[in-house]
Amino acid sequence: MSKPSVTVIDYGIGNIFSVRRALEHCGADVQLSSKETEIAAADRVILPGVGAFADGMKGLRDRGLIEVVSRFAATGRPILGICLGMQMLATSSEEFGENVGLGLIPGRVTKVPNETVEGKPHKIPHIGWSEIFPVSGGDWKATILEDTSEGTPVYLVHSFHLVPHDPADLLADCNYGGHRVTAAVRSGNIFGAQFHPEKSGKAGLQMLAAFLRL
Repeated sequence: MSKPSVTVIDYGIGNIFSVRRALEHCGADVQLSSKETEIAAADRVILPGVGAFADGMKGLRDRGLIEVVSRFAATGRPILGICLGMQMLATSSEEFGENVGLGLIPGRVTKVPNETVEGKPHKIPHIGWSEIFPVSGGDWKATILEDTSEGTPVYLVHSFHLVPHDPADLLADCNYGGHRVTAAVRSGNIFGAQFHPEKSGKAGLQMLAAFLRL
């Protein structure tokens, strides 16, 4: 039986080697690539990333990868954005000015509130472990969270989050200071995780394994 294969996009930004190691731990055949032809031919793709939205989009643009990512998503094959990679799936971002994203999941990247719902200041960026929950009426079957229990803690490091225009695209959220903050999104074959599965222990590996089965 052949290994599941996945191509991780290398666009000069992101924590790609820890993502690769986690995927290999899950039994995947992993390829790191910034080549249009290799990405277009992939079985499934991961768009990782850490840092600023504009820098991430510039990294894709400079390598001529914006169109190939969009074309890949249109094929129906699975694609997963992690952290900044998830945010870049959005239509736009307000981080350091107005920025245009890939538009694969219509929505806007907005700042995580710097105060609790009671008006008390809390730390930004939001760093650490938070429990994730399905949205009202949500279903995690046939998604990257298929094997994940409600209330599972995951590891996050972020100051912004993707707010989908369509609430149906919100797969999971978490609580930060009483605010509901986006943890994962899904639109058809397109998935995004604001948290880092590769840094979220056994639960994170289960999520990557579920992605490899899609």
